[in-house]
Amino acid sequence: MRLYRDHLLPRLIHGVMRDARFLPLRRELAARARGRVLEIGIGSGLNLPLYDPGRVEAVLGVDPSHLLLTLARRRAEGRSFPVWLVQADAERLPLPDASMDTVLSSWTLCSIPDLGTALAEIARVLRPGGRFLFLEHGLSAEPSVARWQRLLTPFWRPLAGGCHLDRPIAERLRRAGLRPARLDTGYMLAGPRLFTYHYRGEAEPPERQSGAGADSAAGAEAAPGRGKGTACDR
Repeated sequence: MRLYRDHLLPRLIHGVMRDARFLPLRRELAARARGRVLEIGIGSGLNLPLYDPGRVEAVLGVDPSHLLLTLARRRAEGRSFPVWLVQADAERLPLPDASMDTVLSSWTLCSIPDLGTALAEIARVLRPGGRFLFLEHGLSAEPSVARWQRLLTPFWRPLAGGCHLDRPIAERLRRAGLRPARLDTGYMLAGPRLFTYHYRGEAEPPERQSGAGADSAAGAEAAPGRGKGTACDR
């Protein structure tokens, strides 16, 4: 099982996610990133070439997979902005409070074991006025499709790296205090409806008390990220 999880599954994920059908959705999402960007579940770095160097100052990518980060380093080469790649879990982000202008997640929230903790961490590291940009598949608005998603998720999850077919993304964002400022839902890709219902948009962090996180945010300017494994400083 460890061989599958650590070596075979990351290569399968890379092969599936590089499908050209995802590219227009990726491009539209990455184009809205600005400032200091944290990408949750950066995987093999497929979004890196899509960031606008005129808007993005630096990117910190975190992922639990060493193999996927190795692939991402190849895409980090030649970028005109600094890229740091850190092996870390989304439930424990190696960043101070209020230190990021943008957090971006694409096809990632489905597989995070403790999603509530991860979303709380995203809210914690976003600066006031920052944005969480997301593009995620999840629970369909059609009751018949949602019923099958709930039935199949226990069987699908062990095969697909923990992927849940039935997560109600918008509801989970609100529960974590992230306020959707823009939300589009629907079947955004061709294919079986079990897999293609998506949530796309951006959310704002909870309001903080005046001065909260200011000292730690200042410290983030000197230390973009620390975590398990090595970081790649471009």
